[in-house]
Amino acid sequence: MAKVAFIGLGVMGYPMAGHLSAGGHDVTVYNRTAAKAKKWVKKYGGKSARTPREAAKNKEFVFICVGNDDDLRSVVLGDKGALAGMSKGSILIDNTTASANVARELHATARKAGVGFIDAPVSGGQAGAENGVLTVMCGGGKSHFKKAQPVIDCFAQQVTLIGGPGSGQLTKMVNQICIAGLVQGLSEGVNFGLKAGLDMDKVIDTISKGAAGSWQMVNRAETMCKGEFEFGFAVDWMRKDLGICLEEADSNGARLPVAALVDQFYATVQARGGQRWDTSALIHLLMNE
Repeated sequence: MAKVAFIGLGVMGYPMAGHLSAGGHDVTVYNRTAAKAKKWVKKYGGKSARTPREAAKNKEFVFICVGNDDDLRSVVLGDKGALAGMSKGSILIDNTTASANVARELHATARKAGVGFIDAPVSGGQAGAENGVLTVMCGGGKSHFKKAQPVIDCFAQQVTLIGGPGSGQLTKMVNQICIAGLVQGLSEGVNFGLKAGLDMDKVIDTISKGAAGSWQMVNRAETMCKGEFEFGFAVDWMRKDLGICLEEADSNGARLPVAALVDQFYATVQARGGQRWDTSALIHLLMNE
């Protein structure tokens, strides 16, 4: 059993912290909205804290899952931040999808304090978090990863150290770039099949077994056919992630023509009121021209 803090009880963090508690760890949580932290404690046990610093005090591992770079800095740095409460030899594990730059920045800051840092964004969405089967892509030192992996395993089906600081975030960018193009292709294919009058249940059951098959096809094609989007990974979040990808591409010289185009399609979905719709809502633009 490890002494663990979890900071940020959003759609992902709430069940992730729950799996840590169910795994036998002593968990203290912090959330900006204190009522949600109290609700978590009532469901899973453990304790809640008034500040990130208080949550992190005397903990071996501190997990963070918040919104963006600025949110991350706000709960890590400063007098009330997690780092101020952490002891030398403890490890800070960031599950936020953020920039590689902030990962490197916080790694350097944590190192000066004698604290390990792993950037560890996740993939698998809300369902993956709730079922404890997330894919976790990590950047950081080998020794810190080796210590942290058994704890991360509580909410993951795969945990991989990709490389040094920032590597986890860069890998998550690759993940989101691939998804963007895939969902647009799936949207076009499904819409084409509907327009052609095909039995799409049979079509998807058939082609999902071949080279066109994907997680998105298996888990989203049916609801896309029905025009149902009130669930899943929100368009707002995907645009945030693609913005990070495009900014990094400007820096490293990579060309992302499809990702940039799909990002603009998502902007149109937002303009239609679909900010919280699932990313599969790209088909809405084709079905409702």
